[in-house]
Amino acid sequence: MTRTKKMTLGLSAAALALGAGIGVAGMASATTTPAPAPSASASASADGSTGTGQDGMGRHGGRGGHGMEQASALAAKLGVDEAKVTDALKAFREANKPTTPPAEGQKPDPAAREAALAKSLAESLGIDEAKVTAALQEIRSEEQSEHAAELKTRLDKAVTDGKLTQAEADAVTKAVQNGVIGGGGR
Repeated sequence: MTRTKKMTLGLSAAALALGAGIGVAGMASATTTPAPAPSASASASADGSTGTGQDGMGRHGGRGGHGMEQASALAAKLGVDEAKVTDALKAFREANKPTTPPAEGQKPDPAAREAALAKSLAESLGIDEAKVTAALQEIRSEEQSEHAAELKTRLDKAVTDGKLTQAEADAVTKAVQNGVIGGGGR
């Protein structure tokens, strides 16, 4: 085999090994990283979006059933037809769609967005704004409880499987609760 072929083969093998290593590391971190707990910005997801993006797009760029579940929950809490809530949420998203992406390091204010959402829904649905605000806060609180339970289950399993010590799992829980990671704190 010529020297050039050997070098090409060696570089190709190194690139393949590096790619495989990165892929394995990515998969490992995806399976051991706790799910982020919702932050105050998660309340904005009650607007029917699947994530915290203002444009209704989820964290992964797609739309899914999660927004519909939230519209359904909001409709139930408000005692309003789900189709009306869905339409009001869509109208809010369209009216508040950003024209440009936020500047580097700049995040939308979730409290301001929730207040605007509550006001818009109250007007669209003919419901007292305080009632809408309370329903949005209840939904956010329920979601935070669900995420906390899911995180605890995943961390308990990681401890049982020997992937984490109990002290490490406790540290992750504390970091999430305090908003250090995962955006779970306030």
